[in-house]
Amino acid sequence: MTLILKNQSLHRHFAVYKPYGYLSQFVNNGQKQNSKKLLGELSNFPEGTMAIGRLDEKSEGLLLLTTDGKVSNHICSRKIEKEYYVQIDGIITFEAIQQLAKGVEIGFEGKKYTTAPCKVFKLDSIPNFPQRSKKIRDDRHGPTGWISITLQEGKFRQVRKMTSAVGFPTLRLVRIRVGTIHLNDMKVGEVRELNAL
Repeated sequence: MTLILKNQSLHRHFAVYKPYGYLSQFVNNGQKQNSKKLLGELSNFPEGTMAIGRLDEKSEGLLLLTTDGKVSNHICSRKIEKEYYVQIDGIITFEAIQQLAKGVEIGFEGKKYTTAPCKVFKLDSIPNFPQRSKKIRDDRHGPTGWISITLQEGKFRQVRKMTSAVGFPTLRLVRIRVGTIHLNDMKVGEVRELNAL
């Protein structure tokens, strides 16, 4: 099953495993030349390719790209679920999971914002992700745990702000799913062209 769309043969779509340390953009936006890693370094994408939503520089995982602005707008709407596996500082409590699921108050654009209800659960085992390019602190500094968070919204740094709001800061954030498209066995930096979105 695809996310949407028929008769989009003129457009091209891609799934990317965005590595840690990359920006979800193709242009430096006036930043010092070569100071940041950009998506264009991963493949020779066609002109007009854009990221559908974003993952911040420190986040990893599934990022969809398209040459079709209508597709981008649809997927960025609340109709499409985005699932994240999140390594947190500490062992999360049942109460904190309930708070996250109901919605928590975070700061957004200088104002208070209450997140929409979402799906949250604790992972029973550690996900088998590749080692990150920048080391994450080890258990000598206290235990860590993993949770799944599935949102239908996407405010700036929302997941990180949510886990901090309940007292369990995010250490690592990997998006594993957008709608029906999964990260699965993709390798870090891999690009796969999709027939449709």
